[in-house]
Amino acid sequence: MSDVVWATPPEALPAPVVDNHCHLDFPYRGAVARSAAQLLDEACAVGVTRAVQIGCDLDSARWTAQAILADPRLVGGVALHPNEAPVHAAGEHPSGLDYDEALAEISRLARLPRMRVVGETGLDYVRTGPAGRAAQMRSFRDHIALAKEVGLVLQIHDRDAHADVLDILERDGAPEFTVFHCFSGDAAMARLCAYRGYYVSFAGNVTFKNADSLRAALAVTPLEQVLVETDAPFLTPHPQRGRVNSPSQVATTMLTIADVLGRGLEEACTAIDATSERLYGPW
Repeated sequence: MSDVVWATPPEALPAPVVDNHCHLDFPYRGAVARSAAQLLDEACAVGVTRAVQIGCDLDSARWTAQAILADPRLVGGVALHPNEAPVHAAGEHPSGLDYDEALAEISRLARLPRMRVVGETGLDYVRTGPAGRAAQMRSFRDHIALAKEVGLVLQIHDRDAHADVLDILERDGAPEFTVFHCFSGDAAMARLCAYRGYYVSFAGNVTFKNADSLRAALAVTPLEQVLVETDAPFLTPHPQRGRVNSPSQVATTMLTIADVLGRGLEEACTAIDATSERLYGPW
């Protein structure tokens, strides 16, 4: 029997809220498998009533296209993750598809019903080294163009690449709705994102004891530009770090968001829920 367990559902929120970014298809470290429906049932019980399912490789994107038709609590997003694009570009992807072929499939899937996001796309300078950066930048720019072409929200993955991500968005022109998924910048970057009209999504790591810089970034972000997410099954919020994350844990992260912003919990939930619907439309 696995010793890896799922995080325990927290207390229910006083108002509904959306998990802005999760991966319900990802298995995680030998935890007992749970279906998307089970995870969403658990989330709904604590007030996390809807979610954005993200497919960031071809298999996950195909799964997402099916899942969002099967469950009305989900809308979806698809992209080639920044760490996937260089593998396709090098002709080394297990699928056998080169970059252009892979992007063409993402473009097709992005046009399906209930797709609301192009993402997660962007730059990752942690897991992909300098040799892959050109392919990442090409992919990021192609996804920006796709989001604008199909009129979908852009969700950005940014790891140790803040300056280049911001520069490309400025040079190419960001889509109308641009979200920094799992924001990892500082307060100065948050202020710049807010000034440019971007949306900043905070995950469970904003609750970590050593995340003072991230909470400082949250503190200077207008509530109207704040979103909340799990990035499940990753980044389980404190005090359940080490357990497997799921959409219900948005209810824990919302406590920190409301506290840092100096707002009531119900007010913060209502505002974030309204922002989510403004970006993604009705479920």
